[in-house]
Amino acid sequence: MAIQTIQPRPALEQAVACRACGHPLGEPFLDLGMMPLVNSYRSPERLAEAEPFFPLRVQFCERCYLVQLEHVACPDQVFSEYAYFSSYSDSWLRHARQYCHDMVRRLGLTPEQHVVEIASNDGYLLQHFVPFGIPVLGIEPAANVAAVAREKGIETLVAFFGEETARRLRDAGKTADLLVANNVLGHVPRPDDFLAGVSVLLEARGVATFEFPHLLRLVVETQFDTIYHEHVSYLSLHALDGLLAACGLVAFDVEELPTHGGSLRVHVCHAGRAARAPTPAVEAVREHERAAGVTRSERLHRFAADVVRVKCGLLEFLSDARRQGLRSAAYGAAAKGTVLLNYCGVGREFVEFVVDRSPHKQGRFVPGTLIPIRDPSVVFQERPDLLLILPWNLREEIMQQMSGIRSWGGHFVVPVPEVQVHA
Repeated sequence: MAIQTIQPRPALEQAVACRACGHPLGEPFLDLGMMPLVNSYRSPERLAEAEPFFPLRVQFCERCYLVQLEHVACPDQVFSEYAYFSSYSDSWLRHARQYCHDMVRRLGLTPEQHVVEIASNDGYLLQHFVPFGIPVLGIEPAANVAAVAREKGIETLVAFFGEETARRLRDAGKTADLLVANNVLGHVPRPDDFLAGVSVLLEARGVATFEFPHLLRLVVETQFDTIYHEHVSYLSLHALDGLLAACGLVAFDVEELPTHGGSLRVHVCHAGRAARAPTPAVEAVREHERAAGVTRSERLHRFAADVVRVKCGLLEFLSDARRQGLRSAAYGAAAKGTVLLNYCGVGREFVEFVVDRSPHKQGRFVPGTLIPIRDPSVVFQERPDLLLILPWNLREEIMQQMSGIRSWGGHFVVPVPEVQVHA
């Protein structure tokens, strides 16, 4: 009798207490159902294999205001072979280049100082410091992505970042005058350990900057599709303040950015006598959060009701389009697209295929729905009537790239925060 080998499911940790302050957590305020790991794109050879799905439910800490997932997948399963490469977004590359130039001017960085980026991906950002002669180091947990950065000449350590990694680097003489962490703080299961590592690695008068999607924008604009298992926490400045204070750090400036549907860039330094004076922007953002209600559970429950409204609206639109005989495709095999399609129950009966610029995704299938992923040129061969933009935060860039669909009367569709049709 043949014995079937069962592949182990990725480990799943369920939180019973807040990851920031240890306060007991109540019932989730949002339940997006069972969800695959959003970057686990299926190859043709693996289509017949069982695909693991996990609960995607969100909780709120009444004490420190941290919004967080109830269940978290093992980081080794998520990041060991990663499919997201930052360099395939032109607008994100422009954003990174501008940041580097601004920080060189603002901090007066010289070749005698060091820049370290945590979750440095494929070197998309650090490459812009190289022309200034400033030494850089990337820290990236995904070995396949780090290899691309090394091909660009960016020194990259393959590791998960935390206090232990920071101490090893400091003992080896590697510290940071500028430490960059873009869209990573919300990914880590232990933000206290991550920020303790920042405190260890950051020079006494150094500056760290954290960029992350702002919880306020997520709630106000119903950006529920940015919630998935890689994103353990959903951050406000209120929640970050407590995390920083516990590690001897403090925010001294905040910028509100349009990236990822609305992000914060928080400038951080060591607390104490050497701390930099806070700008008025810090208290302004805190007040904005209080006014928007993101520190109150009742506002989060209203957000959950809005999520259901978005789902119903999208399904009604796609159903009407199908009844009219219209053909639909989608652009961007992004993580948020996987969440949207799976939560709304949108499969190939509504969306025939998804296109993406990344060759690492082409020829594969969207997790859960198994919609095929193709090169963008397929749109011009198949000529669908509707092109659903899944990474809606890049809609202007995508509509410019794909403007040719207008030649046959094609329309763009943006699903969040409500269905919008663009000729």
